[in-house]
Amino acid sequence: MSLDNAATKPHERLAAALADEMDAVNVLIRERMASEHAPRIPEVTAHLVEAGGKRLRPMLTLAAAKMCGYEGPYHVHLAATVEFIHTATLLHDDVVDESAQRRGRPTANLLWDNTSSVLVGDYLFARSFQLMTETGSLDVLRILSNASATIAEGEVLQLTAASDLATTEDIYLQVVRGKTAALFSAAMEVGGVIAGRDDATVKALFDYGDALGVGFQIVDDLLDYAGTDAIGKNIGDDFRERKLTLPVIKAIALADADERAFWERTIAKGRQEDGDLEVALEILAKHGTLEATRQEALAWMEKAKAALAPLPDHAIKPMLLDLADYVVARVK
Repeated sequence: MSLDNAATKPHERLAAALADEMDAVNVLIRERMASEHAPRIPEVTAHLVEAGGKRLRPMLTLAAAKMCGYEGPYHVHLAATVEFIHTATLLHDDVVDESAQRRGRPTANLLWDNTSSVLVGDYLFARSFQLMTETGSLDVLRILSNASATIAEGEVLQLTAASDLATTEDIYLQVVRGKTAALFSAAMEVGGVIAGRDDATVKALFDYGDALGVGFQIVDDLLDYAGTDAIGKNIGDDFRERKLTLPVIKAIALADADERAFWERTIAKGRQEDGDLEVALEILAKHGTLEATRQEALAWMEKAKAALAPLPDHAIKPMLLDLADYVVARVK
């Protein structure tokens, strides 16, 4: 999801405040994505890493560490670790989803092949574990290895739940917590852990990342039906790909017999016809599920901001609060 089109850009202020650290992260990423024996690895990795992403997840790690007063070198390693994990998941996701475009550019699986994308993704996962062990912290290794397992579990759960009309909001939340929020929360959590902060502070950082990640994904799913092509998403992609997301799950729960048959044909069986997206949008509007989804996104961002409330004042703190508002700015 692009963050470019909201009225203000807190992530740019955050990037400016963390510019020196992010420069160090980018240097480390370039060093560690190299391969002496397999030049395909840096070719594929550079295509995605240099594609202009916001680096939001590694910035969260740097922000958490800085807010906690950390002055050592290892927050840079952890931020690079988080970005490698994220990049690996993108490479794998594009193969699973048969995607042709990422960040406005052809995907790696399209330019090279699926095998290259999968294996380079595996390499980046391995590199991420090398980086995290260099911190010498078993807690860091536990948090990030658990997050990696949760991400993979979430993606597998989505495979089975995505087109199953029995999928509930609880299952949807489990998928979102796995595929998106797990890395947001881990990115924040390790920043506090490497700084040696107390359990309450680390839990607050985790809770912020978790709520931010859930809200981030809900907004992304909402914009698939309620956005415009200008936001960088093709409207209706989730519908065409038969992915059950929160607006549709809410509509199915309220469906009459005819609407249930429509969702069965288009989502469960995948027999879609011209005009079906327009019918889907009419059903969502009828039941108010886009508005209900919007309200849930806003509620998650309030949870994110509340999580930071007990933490001491710091120049970074208002930037993280603004970031939560910013994520939902386009659906307010």
